[in-house]
Amino acid sequence: MTGAGGMEAGAVDAGFESRFVTSSDGLKLHARLYGGPVSGRLPVICLPGLSRNAGDFDVVARSLGAERQVVAVDYRGRGLSDHDPNWQNYALPVELDDLLAVTTVLGIERAVFLGTSRGGLLTMLTTAARPTLIAGAILNDIGPVIDGAGLARIKSYLGRLPGPANWDEAVALLKAISQSRFPALNEEDWRRQARSIWMEKGGKPVAAFDPALARTLEAVRFDQPMPTLWPQFDGLGAVPVMVVRGANSDILSEATVAAMAQRRPDLDILTVPGQGHAPLLTDAPSIARIQAFVRRCDAA
Repeated sequence: MTGAGGMEAGAVDAGFESRFVTSSDGLKLHARLYGGPVSGRLPVICLPGLSRNAGDFDVVARSLGAERQVVAVDYRGRGLSDHDPNWQNYALPVELDDLLAVTTVLGIERAVFLGTSRGGLLTMLTTAARPTLIAGAILNDIGPVIDGAGLARIKSYLGRLPGPANWDEAVALLKAISQSRFPALNEEDWRRQARSIWMEKGGKPVAAFDPALARTLEAVRFDQPMPTLWPQFDGLGAVPVMVVRGANSDILSEATVAAMAQRRPDLDILTVPGQGHAPLLTDAPSIARIQAFVRRCDAA
């Protein structure tokens, strides 16, 4: 069944509703909707990392969704969204256009953005494309300066991991590449992460993203400084901003957070111990801080 604006109603499943929106070039984009619109309370838009998907936000979205609408987006080629036949469209300008299509169809005119890694970059870019849309921003382990070492690490395994034969293998593989940076995680955390990174098809875990996505990193030069996004960060100057940093992050440095705070003395800073890039936002202290920040945005 197709609704207004090219949106198809999905079945309600496990605390959220799946919605599908048609992009400007005809791809079907998926989003999870938690909760519903509440008068006087801003919706929250959750934007995942490069190869990640809406499932990453399930725990925090359920908490926030108890008192407001939460929309967690699958970019094209990730999660339940269509893969793009042209891998070059896995690019921030195209994904920004997709994001604006989703917010337009859902009738969202103003929201708090919760962006993990690439999602934080999209949040900062939105300040130029549609500044009135952002009522507050939470940048999860991302800032105007990106550490190339972290990107090089991601490039080393993105799209190159062997396909696990079962979920136990998937968890073991995930631990092998991430446990040193995430010593605080327990077995439940690892299994939840595995279920987001892989999807089950034919009884086996398969990657929840288009493998062609890895090609977007091929031309990146890690022996040179990465481009910075200070003007885009400054574009958030009129709204409350929070930055979350994993204590073991190799993408967002302490020096960058300090420089962000120098430009924004009111910057809300949360450091998550025992986690790297990017914090999972599943622990109670992190969720409480995020809830408090979003409520401050309501008041603002």
